[in-house]
Amino acid sequence: MMRKGAHRPIKLEDYSPPAYLAESCDLVFELAPAETLVKSRLVLTRNPEGDAGAPLTLDGDGLELVSIERDGEALGPNGYGIGDDGRLTIHDAADRVTLDIVTRIRPDRNTALSGLYYSGTTLTTQCEPEGFRRITYFPDRPDVLTRFTATLVADKGAFPVLLANGNCIDGGETADGRHWSKWEDPWPKPSYLFAIVAGDLDALRDTFTTGSGRRVDLAIWAKAKDLDRCAFAMEALKKAMAWDEAVFGLEYDLDIFNIVVVPDFNFGAMENKSLNVFNTALLLARPETATDADYQRIEGVVAHEYFHNWTGNRITCRDWFQLTLKEGLTVFRDQEFSADHGSRPVQRIRDVRRLRALQFPEDSGPLAHPIQPSSYISIDNFYTPTVYEKGAEVIRMMYAFLGRDGFRRGMDLYVARHDLQAITCEDFRTAMRDANTGREGGDGLALEGIERWYEQAGTPHVTAEESWDPAAGRFTLTLRQETPATPGQEAKKPLPMPVALGLIGPDGADRPVILEGEDADAVVAGTRVLRFAEAEQSWTFTGLDARPLPSLFRGFSAPVKLKGQPRDRLAFLFGHDTDSFARWDAGQQLATDLLLGMVEAVRDGREPELDAGFVEAWGRTLADTGLDRALIAETLTLPGEDYVAEQMTVVDVEAIHAAREAARRQLACAHAATLAHLEESLRDAGPYRYTPEEVGRRALKGLCLSLMAAGPDRDAAVATATAEVGAATTMTEVMAALTVLNDIDGPERQNALDTFYDRWRDDALVVDKWFGLQARSALPDTVERVRELSRHPAFDRRTPNRARALIGAFAMGNPLRFQRPDGAGYALLVDEVLQIDRLNPLLAARLLTPLGRWRRQDAGRQALMKAELERVLATEGLSRDTWEIASKSLE
Repeated sequence: MMRKGAHRPIKLEDYSPPAYLAESCDLVFELAPAETLVKSRLVLTRNPEGDAGAPLTLDGDGLELVSIERDGEALGPNGYGIGDDGRLTIHDAADRVTLDIVTRIRPDRNTALSGLYYSGTTLTTQCEPEGFRRITYFPDRPDVLTRFTATLVADKGAFPVLLANGNCIDGGETADGRHWSKWEDPWPKPSYLFAIVAGDLDALRDTFTTGSGRRVDLAIWAKAKDLDRCAFAMEALKKAMAWDEAVFGLEYDLDIFNIVVVPDFNFGAMENKSLNVFNTALLLARPETATDADYQRIEGVVAHEYFHNWTGNRITCRDWFQLTLKEGLTVFRDQEFSADHGSRPVQRIRDVRRLRALQFPEDSGPLAHPIQPSSYISIDNFYTPTVYEKGAEVIRMMYAFLGRDGFRRGMDLYVARHDLQAITCEDFRTAMRDANTGREGGDGLALEGIERWYEQAGTPHVTAEESWDPAAGRFTLTLRQETPATPGQEAKKPLPMPVALGLIGPDGADRPVILEGEDADAVVAGTRVLRFAEAEQSWTFTGLDARPLPSLFRGFSAPVKLKGQPRDRLAFLFGHDTDSFARWDAGQQLATDLLLGMVEAVRDGREPELDAGFVEAWGRTLADTGLDRALIAETLTLPGEDYVAEQMTVVDVEAIHAAREAARRQLACAHAATLAHLEESLRDAGPYRYTPEEVGRRALKGLCLSLMAAGPDRDAAVATATAEVGAATTMTEVMAALTVLNDIDGPERQNALDTFYDRWRDDALVVDKWFGLQARSALPDTVERVRELSRHPAFDRRTPNRARALIGAFAMGNPLRFQRPDGAGYALLVDEVLQIDRLNPLLAARLLTPLGRWRRQDAGRQALMKAELERVLATEGLSRDTWEIASKSLE
């Protein structure tokens, strides 16, 4: 049965090559916010690989056609047609044709922020995935690559800076007070990488010299008031450029690289060729306005967008089903960059935390899809944690199978074979296999079956069974894997995965991992990677002096859920594992298991008690002065409420919250003196430094203060937090203090929030933090407070950052209050989504996703959540983006 307003899906199996290719595209923009004229001269030739009988059709969306000429002659109404879908069809087109098309667009009305739009006082573009068709008629698909030129004409007073892709080859002024510049990009690219910017901007400038000796001029363009917050991003860019040359041999290919900062942006940033556009939240930073987490994200995102120059721009996707080809690979690359420039174990922990918090729930819900989906209604909805983060994990598994040298060989062949092409995920896998098959040290066969990770949704569950022969010193490990059914995929095939394995002796030391029949002298103690590709598989290890404990999936070598590990094993690994990630993970799994037990106690009306052994081990880690402080902070942070909920068949949000708070309280009481002493010792009045050591210090200090507020030193913690809101010199410390006060029902909280707002009311990014804090509060009236804040003069639904800060933080970051049993949280979300959908469908659809998790709630909440989703679907004029999320959530 088709739902009202149903939209037809686009399917991978229906892909066909374009009927026409674009030889060149010359554009002239007469820019003004209220009305922009776009003049396009498009030279098209019939594609020999396309359908010889297919008409010439160009994509368009919301365009006003002013005029059209074919080969110099004006076309009348009988020469073309515009369909209900906005597509322009040219009748009787020759195999080679030149079209001159003039369209009129209105950037200041473009609240969807796709195509050309007005942000503050800046005109800018966002063309990925399908925004170029909102600018002019064009075959707007990633497998049509062409060379673009862009001439920008605008009022010089309002828009003194004019930028586009490539190199500025000409410019001047007009008699009517306007000026113009002409830009040429020498490299062919798809339309989604096209970009222009016009605004009153200043530039932070620098240079970079490539390995071959070429000078590249760098510039970050921002409002004059923000220029002092661009220096960190510039240094991150230069580090990324150097790293890509050193690690992958990839040198930048133009003489100019521009970044523009805009306040209104649907994404974090966009990799447009040589003209990256960034959300202010992902670029601007100075210590008093940005937290350490902001700095970390900025460094990673600047690197990510730069790395796209090769993995996304020079080599791009054939179609949008191949999105993970560029995104999964580039996320892996930016993760490796961040690991090389900080603490590798801490970076891996953060990456896995993000995967488990965002992607694992997606994999187990109604919106589950493979990293290469087979169909979609709106491609906007597939910029997901699965495509990005899980896609990166699949690339990481290839790296584990092939090794560093093998992966580099594969990348070298990939670039040499496919430069300036639009290709598929299979092309990438083939290059990796071919580069490593039949070569000394190569093992292309290790990738056999890896395509299943691209085709299957869901997170595999892995269980382990062991046997020990003490007389022979033989240890046998048997692993079994099973992937639960997901929508549209009931039966799953076994997946090949690397199992990074360590064998730990009773003394806590690693033993050599020697497979039966191997030369024992050739194996040293440490981690070994096994290939696990069957539903059930066994390995026997020899030469062992005592029964070992296996440390499985070290470094999170595969994105799986390891099930059934007993508590005593987890406790041992938590205390002794030599792999930092595995040690952290054992602690997280142990804490999760203990919290689930405490949840049951809360449900039964018993006092939830945290295991005494865990409390003692936790304290030893807290006092361990030999460990990296950032690693201590990560290790001692209890699993979040959402993660605990993921382990339950039926979620009990109140019991989870009560159990976790009880655990925090017990840890704080048991180690009150140590926490207080450590928090005081970690205070520092020196200038801000963004170093791994200082980031770790601030993280551990914040953790101590948070726990002190949960224990007997609550009053002292509140006093310290109150003082730091007004006196701390870094936003990291201020936010840690505000987080402590945010859940306190007393005058200290409101006074601190008011003080914070009064100080930063003119800084949009800091005001976003103010909204987000309140949306995540555990206080009982948070739903009402969020409704009140949605009427605050500073709240604007048209600004994605502001909507995400309030509505997104509430629905996605506050399970206790969003899941309020009377359904008030669900109703609030839908009220906001329906208003935002009329302005920005992409943003509305993303905000709606938490309602899709209704199946694991109790019966009362299920009914309320489904009713709200039905309310969405019953809305007239609903966008296809939001319709797709709502309808799939109810399937």
